Amino acid sequence: MNTRRLEVWIWAADLGWIVLAFLGADVLRYGANWNHEDRVLIHALEPFILATSILWTALSLFMHMDGFRGGWRASAVLTQLLIGLVSTLAGLTLLGYFTRAYVSRLALAYFVVLLAAGFTGIRFGARLVLRILHDGGPVWRVLVIGGGRVAQEVAAKIEQHPETLCKVVGLLFPANDAGEEMVRQEATQFSTLEIFDFLQKMRVNEIIVALPYAPSAEIRKMIGRARDMGIAISLVPQSYELYAYRPKLFSLDGLPLLQLQEPGLRPRYVMMKRTLDLVLAVVLSLPAALILLPAAMFLLSRKGSALRRETRIGQYGTPFSLWRLDIPRSLGAGSLVEMALDRFSITELPQLWNVVLGQMSLIGPRPEPPSRIARYSDWQHRRLQVKPGMTGLAQVNGLREYSSSEEKTRFDLQYVMNPHLLWDISLLLQTVWTLVMRFYSPLPTRQAFKTGGKAQENASQV
Repeated sequence: MNTRRLEVWIWAADLGWIVLAFLGADVLRYGANWNHEDRVLIHALEPFILATSILWTALSLFMHMDGFRGGWRASAVLTQLLIGLVSTLAGLTLLGYFTRAYVSRLALAYFVVLLAAGFTGIRFGARLVLRILHDGGPVWRVLVIGGGRVAQEVAAKIEQHPETLCKVVGLLFPANDAGEEMVRQEATQFSTLEIFDFLQKMRVNEIIVALPYAPSAEIRKMIGRARDMGIAISLVPQSYELYAYRPKLFSLDGLPLLQLQEPGLRPRYVMMKRTLDLVLAVVLSLPAALILLPAAMFLLSRKGSALRRETRIGQYGTPFSLWRLDIPRSLGAGSLVEMALDRFSITELPQLWNVVLGQMSLIGPRPEPPSRIARYSDWQHRRLQVKPGMTGLAQVNGLREYSSSEEKTRFDLQYVMNPHLLWDISLLLQTVWTLVMRFYSPLPTRQAFKTGGKAQENASQV
C-alpha cells in the first residue's frame, strides 16, 4: 500500500525525459546532422539540463508532483504541472541571465514544450496502467475490521487510490461488545470460526483494524491467528486527533510511540499569503464588479435587495459578517438567472471585500454559521486554525455549502496540516477548472432545483 515507490519511479521517469527532451529540442532546432558550430550551440544547453533536473527534483519533493497524492484528479495534476513548469522556466531564465550564455530561444521553447508533453504523458500513462492492473490484474486484497466512520473512510480512501493496487473485499464489525460474532457490511453474520473460512475464501492479504475502542480479547485472538496464517495486520490509531496533527512514529526499545506534532503556520507563509490575497483581490475586483453589477440590478428589480450579510465564524472562532448576493442557498423557487448565479458561485464574489478586510482568504476552509460550529467535534474545531476561504480543497473536490461538515473537514484538515503558497496557487487554478467544467454539464431544471433544495436543506441540518 506504500506509494513511495510510485513517486520514485515517476521522478526517475521525469529525469529520464528531461534528457530526452533536451535531445529532441536539439533535433527539432538543428536537425539530425550537426556541424561544428551547431555542436557548440548545443553544448550551451547542457547546464540547463542539470538546472532543470535540480529544480524538478526540489519541486517533486516539495509539491509531490507525481499527481497521485490526495487522490487522482486531472485538474490537480495539470495545475501542478503548470506551476512546476512555470517555476522551472523562471529558474532557467534566471540561469541564462546570470551566466550570460547565448542559448537559442527556439531550442529552449522546444525543450519546455517537450517537457510539458512528456511529464503529462508520464502521469496519465501511469494512471492508465495502474487502472488496468487494478481492474484486471492481481491486487492486494484488504479486509477492514470496524463499523464506524474511520473504517468507512479507510475503505473509501483505498478505493480512491487505485495506484495502491489494493481492493477492499469487505468490512466486518463486532456484533456485540464481547466480539464473539462479526457482522459483514452486507449484514451477513459470522461466528469467530467462520471468519477464518471467509479469509481463505476471499484470499485476504491484509487486515486493517479500525475500531474506535481497544480490541476485545476475542478480537485480539482472531487477529493473532490471522497473522499466523500469513495475513498482514495494520492498525488505525484510535484517536481522531491524527487528522489535525502530523503523526510521527518512534520506537523505544520496541515500544511504538506516536508523537502528534502541531503543524503551525510559519510567519513568512502568513505574510506571503496575505500579500497574495490583497493583490489578487484588488486585481479581481474590476472583472467581479462587471459581473456583479448586472446581477445586482436584476436582484434589486426583482426583490428590492442585492446583497445580504450572514454571520460566519472565522479564524480562532471570531465571528464576522460574510457578504454574498441576496439569493437563498436552497433555490426551491428561484429563477433561471438565480440558478445560474448560484451554480457558478457568482453569489460569493462579494466576499472579495471580506478578503480585503482580512476576515477571509482566497484559499481556506469555507466559513460556517455559529449553529454548525456549536455542533463541531474536537477535531472539526481544527478547521478554525486558519482563515476561512472563498474556495478550498473541499470545494475543488465537489463539496459545497450544503455538504456536511464531516465531509468537508477531511479535506480542510489536509490543507491545514500542509499549507504552502504553491498549493494555494494550485487550488486557485483548480477552482477555475471546476467552474469551467460546470459549463459543460446540463443546467438542472426548476423541478430538479426544488428537489435538490430540500435535500440540501436537510443536509445542512445534519
